[in-house]
Amino acid sequence: MRTRFVAVPAALAAAALLLTGCVDNSSTGTGSSSAPEASIAVDEAAVALLPDDVKESGTLVVGIDPTYPPNEFKDADGNPIGWGAEIASALAAKLGLEVEFQVSKFDNIIPSVKGAKADIGVSSFTDTVEREQQVDFVNYYEAGIMWASAAGNDVDPDNACGLKVAVQATTYEDTDEVPAKSDACVAAGKPAIEKVPFDTQEAATNAVALGQVDALSADSPVTLYAIEQTDGKLQAAGESFDVAPYGIAVAKDRGLTEAIQAAMQSLVDDGTYADILDEWGVADGGIDEITINAASKG
Repeated sequence: MRTRFVAVPAALAAAALLLTGCVDNSSTGTGSSSAPEASIAVDEAAVALLPDDVKESGTLVVGIDPTYPPNEFKDADGNPIGWGAEIASALAAKLGLEVEFQVSKFDNIIPSVKGAKADIGVSSFTDTVEREQQVDFVNYYEAGIMWASAAGNDVDPDNACGLKVAVQATTYEDTDEVPAKSDACVAAGKPAIEKVPFDTQEAATNAVALGQVDALSADSPVTLYAIEQTDGKLQAAGESFDVAPYGIAVAKDRGLTEAIQAAMQSLVDDGTYADILDEWGVADGGIDEITINAASKG
């Protein structure tokens, strides 16, 4: 699998709105005008796998937290956009369904999927063994972790004891990666890392740009996008690491997992998937085979 990520296209950077030297994603938009769902052929084999209630509803309800650009964020009108949102729209089209985005806080999405308030969750979920105990994951991408610091302030993610590190709350970086690094610092007799969680990635990025924290940790495409948006105020702190699969969250008892897998594989096979990733400059994390619960299967 490919593990390195390319820089975000210039078109994305040009579209970014810089507010008093910081970043504001609320009116950033690209890619939404060329969403491919209108030209996507329905995959009847995948449709046949849909549970009756979803098929008869005519709608695929997608839980999403649009605060994580360029994966999922909002356009000027407040509509979810980004390559993750486009994947969800294309997936619905492949299943012959209309997409309905259910905007939610990140940590509410899996409970909504489990409770059938949303059919699936598409919000850059890292597939972990712990999360697989709650839902199935249809794996569709591989992302690493990348840190960023203020330009001129060199930070080593492997030697960050005593630093302040911004994360988006409830992401893998918040719940697993930074705490593990901090625990290692303490075990070595060094100062802990002060983890500073924010509700949105925009706020975490601004904290670095304003000098309120020493660095941020986020998924690789997100960090690269943040660097582009801040117009030279941020720099990458090392290379990406700890590559792991993204997964579409699906309830274990809905009978929907195999239909989502089949539809996603169809998007890969017909080139739609690659077109979306290319458009957003994140093709290096693309995969050829759509799997289920990759974390537990190694």
